[in-house]
Amino acid sequence: MVKRRLCCLLGVCILLFFVTACYGNDETGGMDGKVLYISSSSDIPTMDPILAEDNVSLQYADTIYEGLYRLAPEGKIVSGIAKKGETEISDDGKTYTFHLREDAEWENGDPVTADDFVYGWQRAINPENGSFYANYLMSGKIKNAAKIYEGELAPEKLGVSAPDEHTFIVELEKPVPYFDSYAAFPTFLPANKEFIEDQGEDYALEPDHILSNGPFKMTTWKAEDTWELIRNETYWDAKNVSLDGISVKVIKDANTRLSNYEVGKLDRVPLSGLQVRDNQTNPEFQSIFETSVFWMKFNQESEKIGEYIQNVNFRKALAKAFNKQAYIDVVYGNDSNPVNFFVPENFVEHPETGEDFQTGSDVLEYDVEAAQAFWKTAKKELEFEEMTLSFLSGDSEEAKDISEFMKTELESNLEGLTIDTMNVPWGQQLEIMRKQDYELAVSGWGPDYKDPISFIDLWVTDGENNDIGYSNKEYDRLVQAAKGELAMKPVERFEAMQQAEKILLEEAGIAPIMQRKTSVLSKDYVKEMNKLNPFGNDYSFKYVDIQKNEKVLN
Repeated sequence: MVKRRLCCLLGVCILLFFVTACYGNDETGGMDGKVLYISSSSDIPTMDPILAEDNVSLQYADTIYEGLYRLAPEGKIVSGIAKKGETEISDDGKTYTFHLREDAEWENGDPVTADDFVYGWQRAINPENGSFYANYLMSGKIKNAAKIYEGELAPEKLGVSAPDEHTFIVELEKPVPYFDSYAAFPTFLPANKEFIEDQGEDYALEPDHILSNGPFKMTTWKAEDTWELIRNETYWDAKNVSLDGISVKVIKDANTRLSNYEVGKLDRVPLSGLQVRDNQTNPEFQSIFETSVFWMKFNQESEKIGEYIQNVNFRKALAKAFNKQAYIDVVYGNDSNPVNFFVPENFVEHPETGEDFQTGSDVLEYDVEAAQAFWKTAKKELEFEEMTLSFLSGDSEEAKDISEFMKTELESNLEGLTIDTMNVPWGQQLEIMRKQDYELAVSGWGPDYKDPISFIDLWVTDGENNDIGYSNKEYDRLVQAAKGELAMKPVERFEAMQQAEKILLEEAGIAPIMQRKTSVLSKDYVKEMNKLNPFGNDYSFKYVDIQKNEKVLN
């Protein structure tokens, strides 16, 4: 990425005057105007919305496409292609009728119609298309979704229909209390059938094979290097999109990212480790609260050592043997919170008392003596003295720090344990975890919608995102009740989800680590990026702006 440059009229500044900042990128020749320059520690795994399941893919799918609703800053749900104030909900909460705006277009000029939503949702749940996330989100909620994904019904039997071009109807199997935020999620985007079928296997692999209907469109995507987006002038609300473009550089090394920021090549940069401490007095420093929680995962279905990980004392030993505050200090160096839970604090409140979902738990807190006692018991029960475990992580600097930290902590505190670290690119890590071809890994989750079930539903037996092999009948019963017969009983539903979390923690199904805060340096002219959305995508780039005036002297 080439450093931003200030463009002056005729290249000569003679008098004292103000000009609006204007930017260009010499590598592409097209990034002029208000361009946000940022970085990513990994490439985008996919730009096909139905295959997106990581935060990078989902963030940029949301940026170039638009669904029924959209997230505005701080998680406010606003109209997208559907006019939110006109949505009709049946008395039993099981049928939603969305009325679509008539001025929405794809970037090729085709109108966005209700049929595009029907096709997009059917395409997502079609098992032949390989969308793991669609099954997780749709099955048990949208009529016939589960049977379609299991191959028992055709995708055309999904409970969605289009009585006319601007009316989209969704039939649910049971009420979904969080359906507004659910409908804003990128998996539920429309899709232009003719375009997708014309592209065939090339669909979404590069910008020429992507058709946008959202605030931006992608113009450049160089694998493991750069991607660039410009404002989509055919977007129905283009006049309210402030940025002219977004340029993202893949930079895996934290120090390289910071040096790019310091010389003006980036407008915003995440900080980690010593960088946080070194920059806390910088006026451009920001610490941003998140609802993302991170944990260590134990794969109970590991072909090699699954029988060991299935032992609860084995898992409790691992879960309590590492210092969570030290983990934060070493890897992030910021004020993220060490936690003993997996549903975040300050996310949702009890519907009657207003009390936070988290009321305090210490069952999996850091405790070396307790960890060693559990380890001793596990050794006796499983008849081993030495054990080697593989620890999977990404290949960014932060990910390598995580691997080394966990190796040091676990080997030091649990006698006879050896940790072999395995660092791979992010996309490959996702694939390995999805196939459950790992033993230990650190992972995290940000809520897809504003409801605890976004976390609680992860660990049901054979669940689409249950890549740890956890199974507990009472846990399953509570989760199914929260998704079914308790849907219209908010207090009982809330407390059932609290009880489910307690069960998984007592069995050390996972090992909670922290609720993250993001530490960044950001130029003061970057607006509407000082807070993260509490669910869904981290940022709503539609609303981000660059407000910069430069005083120029002769």
